[in-house]
Amino acid sequence: MAVSRGLRRCQRAFAWLPVLIIALVVLWSYYAYVFELCLVTLSNPVEKVAYLIIFHVLFVLFVWTYWKSIFTLPEQPGKKYHMSLADQERYENEDRPEVQRQILAEIARKLPVYTRTGSGGIRFCDRCQLIKPDRCHHCSVCAICVLKMDHHCPWVNNCVGFSNYKFFLLFLAYSLLYCLYIAATVFKYFIKYWTGELTNGRSKFHVLFLLFIAVMFFVSLLFLFGYHCWLVSRNRSTLEAFSAPVFQNGPDKNGFNLGFVKNLQQVFGEEKKLWLLPIASSQGDGHFFPMRALCEAQNPLLANEEQWEDDGIDEEPHDSGEASSLAIEKET
Repeated sequence: MAVSRGLRRCQRAFAWLPVLIIALVVLWSYYAYVFELCLVTLSNPVEKVAYLIIFHVLFVLFVWTYWKSIFTLPEQPGKKYHMSLADQERYENEDRPEVQRQILAEIARKLPVYTRTGSGGIRFCDRCQLIKPDRCHHCSVCAICVLKMDHHCPWVNNCVGFSNYKFFLLFLAYSLLYCLYIAATVFKYFIKYWTGELTNGRSKFHVLFLLFIAVMFFVSLLFLFGYHCWLVSRNRSTLEAFSAPVFQNGPDKNGFNLGFVKNLQQVFGEEKKLWLLPIASSQGDGHFFPMRALCEAQNPLLANEEQWEDDGIDEEPHDSGEASSLAIEKET
């Protein structure tokens, strides 16, 4: 037990390494830009002040959104989605898969769940002992179920989901602007140092390396940010892009696609003045999301017994020992 706890502590400490690397690079970039470029290299006071003001605005926005992405805890499903002790005991003491499935159906009948597993059953997490809300998945790293989980990001050492997806997008956007601004303003002095017009040895190293790092991070972030912009425009998560959510009529990759404007409002909210600020403004509570074909399913998927009877849930199984008939999603 002591060895196991020690390993878990080492894993948790090691998980902060990518965050530490980003923090060190950002602190160095601040020193290189403010002191070595603006205070040492620049001679024009107007240019120096303008560079510093714009840089600090972008720096504050970048750090603010990065902080929010790291320390905004992923939101978990509410209590009504968790099994009661009586239901847990009844479920765990039942060996027949078809009866277990009916128990889950009875519990889910009272909940606004519309999606199923790939084989048509209830999306149930046996680790957290809960019925999964739509778009909720279990993170094996955080060991919890996360509402509207997108992915677990090692660079923020956190799950990106409903509670911090907006902050993560803004972090990518301001990171791009931060790198682009540094590259654009440093380039002129990079050329001067490269051609020998400026000769300060210490500042030369910082300015040359600053441009290289800014361009490298800009190119990397550009692809990642572009991909997430595409996901937002389609109202999909990264997980849903790889595995389409399953509805009553089968998988539908556009099941939550409401149109470009409404898709943006799902993440950023209706108040446009809050879109660019790292302030929580996403629509809903993370448990239910409007669907493109909601009018075709006037009631929740599990709202009444007739739908389950139509799907053959109440029929006698042909092979009661067939474990595959139990359609329970263990984890993502």
